[in-house]
Amino acid sequence: MVELKLRKVGNSLGVVLPKEVVSRLNVQDGETLYLAEAPDGGYRLLPFDPSFEKKMSKAEDIIKRYRNTLHVLAK
Repeated sequence: MVELKLRKVGNSLGVVLPKEVVSRLNVQDGETLYLAEAPDGGYRLLPFDPSFEKKMSKAEDIIKRYRNTLHVLAK
């Protein structure tokens, strides 16, 4: 477990992520992180948009099912 401290940033509160966390998330300064609700009622910090991942999964399914049709349309 990593302990984080809240710091005042303007009228908001911010969290400073330790170097190890930044490295594990594979993110850099200026990138966007997403805070998603977990099934257990907590939160998860993610380096990707979970709703985009769900949409891409559906798109990949459509591409697999209609591969031949999409191939013909691409000509």
